[in-house]
Amino acid sequence: MGQCGITSSKTVLVFLNLIFWAAAGILCYVGAYVFITYDDYDHFFEDVYTLIPAVIIIAVGTLLFIIGLIGCCATIRESRCGLATFVIILLLVFITEVVVVVLGYIYRAKVEDEVDHSIQKVYNGYNGTNPDAASRAIDYVQRQLRCCGIHNYTDWENTIWFKQTKNNSVPLSCCKAALSNCTGSLTRPMDLYSEGCEALVVKKLQEIMMYVIWAALAFAAIQLLGMLCACIVLCRRSRDPAYELLITGGTYA
Repeated sequence: MGQCGITSSKTVLVFLNLIFWAAAGILCYVGAYVFITYDDYDHFFEDVYTLIPAVIIIAVGTLLFIIGLIGCCATIRESRCGLATFVIILLLVFITEVVVVVLGYIYRAKVEDEVDHSIQKVYNGYNGTNPDAASRAIDYVQRQLRCCGIHNYTDWENTIWFKQTKNNSVPLSCCKAALSNCTGSLTRPMDLYSEGCEALVVKKLQEIMMYVIWAALAFAAIQLLGMLCACIVLCRRSRDPAYELLITGGTYA
């Protein structure tokens, strides 16, 4: 019965190490996605410290590649030193992912205040020219999120750009995608997106932080299982050095 349990633990541990390699790629992808998306919305969210969870999760993903290699070698050879190193590194990574989850929740709660603080300034800086970074950011967000203005399209009437152009229209990025003849005129409000951008930007940024939180939680759970299996193998290895290795003819460390 004990032999069956130890063999099962070793088999699960080898399988988990393969999952760690896949997890490393997924974590790096999630971190890169946060960076890319932040670049699109950085004008609305000035606190660069929000990227800390993404930086940590990319570092964790990179470390998981190494952990998977150490874990596979240590499990197959059943090296006491290798398994102990594997458990210690997994524990450190697990603690790091707990930190990522905590930071994710902290910064997720700050998103609304940050956007509310900066969005008015961004809209006032709009000048309608492509080379201007703020103008590109607003046009991109309005097209991607299908919104117009801060709370609705009438917010454009209070911007410097609207007062200078004096044509009673909003940017073309406010036009509904299905309409090809939209000019942005306020005399045809049915052609414009009715929802404001502030709430949608907040929702988008909070969703991004949730991706980071859920990714960290999911892989933290997998690592707990990995540590448990490694500890079972390590304890049994210490108590009963005569049990079979996964590969015949292996050497003990």
